[in-house]
Amino acid sequence: MKTKFIFITGGVLSSLGKGLSAASIGALLKTRGLTVTIQKLDPYINVDPGTMNPYQHGEVYVTDDGAETDLDLGHYERFLNTALSQKNNTTSGSIYYKVITKERHGDYLGGTVQVIPHITDEIKGAILSLATDEPENPAPDVAIIEIGGTVGDIEGLPFLEAIRQMRSELGRDNCLYIHLTLVPYLRTAGEHKTKPTQHSVKELRSIGIQPDIILCRCEEPVPADLRGKIALFCNVDKDAVFSAVDVSNIYELPLKLYEEGLDQKIAIMLRLPARNAKLEAWEQLVHDVKNPQGRVTIAIVGKYVELKEAYKSLHEALVHGGVANRVAVDLRYVNSEEVTPENVAETFKGADGILVPGGFGYRGVEGKIESIRYARENNIPFFGICLGMQCAVIEFARHVVGIEDVNSEEFNPFAKDKIIYLMTEWYDFRKKAVERRDAESDKGGTMRLGAYPCTISEGTHAHEAYRSLNINERHRHRYEFNNAYRERLSDMGMVFSGLSPDGNLVEIVELPDHPWFLGCQFHPEFQSRPMKPHPLFKDFIRAACAFRQK
Repeated sequence: MKTKFIFITGGVLSSLGKGLSAASIGALLKTRGLTVTIQKLDPYINVDPGTMNPYQHGEVYVTDDGAETDLDLGHYERFLNTALSQKNNTTSGSIYYKVITKERHGDYLGGTVQVIPHITDEIKGAILSLATDEPENPAPDVAIIEIGGTVGDIEGLPFLEAIRQMRSELGRDNCLYIHLTLVPYLRTAGEHKTKPTQHSVKELRSIGIQPDIILCRCEEPVPADLRGKIALFCNVDKDAVFSAVDVSNIYELPLKLYEEGLDQKIAIMLRLPARNAKLEAWEQLVHDVKNPQGRVTIAIVGKYVELKEAYKSLHEALVHGGVANRVAVDLRYVNSEEVTPENVAETFKGADGILVPGGFGYRGVEGKIESIRYARENNIPFFGICLGMQCAVIEFARHVVGIEDVNSEEFNPFAKDKIIYLMTEWYDFRKKAVERRDAESDKGGTMRLGAYPCTISEGTHAHEAYRSLNINERHRHRYEFNNAYRERLSDMGMVFSGLSPDGNLVEIVELPDHPWFLGCQFHPEFQSRPMKPHPLFKDFIRAACAFRQK
């Protein structure tokens, strides 16, 4: 088999940074001239995170082919500068669903369906699908598999058993185990503690997996003598224990791991081609992030502001836009439930731009609408994404067009004027077929999901940003602009600058007499990359810089 597999597990506690570590390792291997893909195996029973509250799981990331996935896939795409797909995120729920479906079809010929071998075989099949050679998509040199959760979790055991079996089936030269673990630094004692790592590796070894490399998450680099101690107690080579030290920004991590020699050790253990890493682009990126020539403040108005992970891709896209304009972007998170006509001016004092991101439900909507009104009336650069665009349309209809009882069907199904309505039928340009649903449809996987084409009008903010008349952007929404109101809003100055190729769906709205006021139905943050910032974020930050200089 051409493809080599790297399995990354985590121990001691969650949120250690397995996703970023996996993405950084992938980025390093790419700089060595290798082709790389990454997969996330999540142990929860949900088929995907699409119906989960952001407070539970952070943002839902969407791929080109319409998969609702873990936010780690955003890290993967950004660090590897590549588009991933449905097969790059697999959950326990999706695995069990496939096995139960096969059982109902009679595929197991009346046999007893068990975790071993049926569940584990399905997991291995999902992993091995990454190594399939296709005419337009050849098998990668390396596939990195991140196992979600923490070693010792009951729900993660089938995944660990599956990757244990793969070492025996594929051979030691084709499989590598990396274990990310915590090595805490006790400042009162002035020393690192290795016992959590020892116990974590002991737990991993008890289920038959001996890590080849241990990656120590720590505040300070782990001293050589402690690396030796960890190596001794965990049965790994002394030069296979590495520090993953806290960094000021995430884009430093590949360089830090390179300094540690992690990619070199991986190349040796997997017998990968001994090419030198070309890190100039990453070095330039980190330099630009650390050396801005100015600052702007962007207010993000949402209802999940207590959990920054709910807006992870948005946060990174704004950073990318700042790098493109050589400025640092200070993010001010504003709870939309707390914005009122009385405090709106004070709330946005000092803000150089206002952004209203996507979301669901009525909570906090009126605060978002009030924020948009303030941005429009005070010529502050405004960017509305998904629900943010819908709120911009509602605000314009209320306060400019003068339609009093106007709302989204999502927020008030009894409103006289439902300018945003439930989309029950649309043409899927990927499938070349009409998609349908209704209010009673399942919640999961029924939205307009994935990348769809959009046609842009010349002479607009959107055209200036994209410098193209045809684009593809990723969507995640159930509700759509009601075309019955298009003419009335257009007559009052709103420009519908982006439409679906058939002209039926509104994708972008803007105000030409405003310095920069744009709303889009899609999620551009999903396609922004650190070395290739998204055009809309780049242009939005440019407008914020101009506003700040006034």
